[in-house]
Amino acid sequence: MLAADLTKSDDLEKVESRIGREPALDLLVNNAGFGAYMLFVELAPERAEELIRLQVLAVTLLTRAALPGMIARKKGAVINVSSRLAFSASLPSYPLPKRAVYAATKSYINTFSRIMANELAGTGVRVQALCPGVVRTEFHEVQGMDASRFPVGIMSPEDLVAASLAGLDRDEVICIPALDDPGLLAAVEGSERRLLEASSGGEPSKRYET
Repeated sequence: MLAADLTKSDDLEKVESRIGREPALDLLVNNAGFGAYMLFVELAPERAEELIRLQVLAVTLLTRAALPGMIARKKGAVINVSSRLAFSASLPSYPLPKRAVYAATKSYINTFSRIMANELAGTGVRVQALCPGVVRTEFHEVQGMDASRFPVGIMSPEDLVAASLAGLDRDEVICIPALDDPGLLAAVEGSERRLLEASSGGEPSKRYET
């Protein structure tokens, strides 16, 4: 067992080294995180940095440490725990939490995982971004929040894990356990492609002409 605070460089390096030396690592789950739900201007700079180091830097470096061995063995998986809030940028705060940095880091996890999955196609290594909602853990309690009062369902950790592993077997790169209609996610991804295609010109749109 190796206990570490992944917001600290020395501890992160220890975990990286341990992963790199592990000869038969089949599954890496990047699950460390905290919320820091508050207005961005009220979020202490050092706390914002911790959030970014934990949910962006640590996820990136630990995944990088795990992949060479997995690729060499032609098997393995990385599950990066994201959040439904990664899709919430267009929505106002209430009844959602104030979340600028938190949600942005989860958006990074989704984009990172999707691109990694494309790069790893054919290697035998799979990548998943797991996007839960509220889960029955101490995550909200440590922030002084009563999750039972949220106007959403609360999933058990056991159901979340089962859904994630089932999604991994289905090669779902973005796994949203409570989503019944996967066509909604496909529509979002299709809109992204159309946006990129429609914005590929070399001159500004006519709507910007003065």
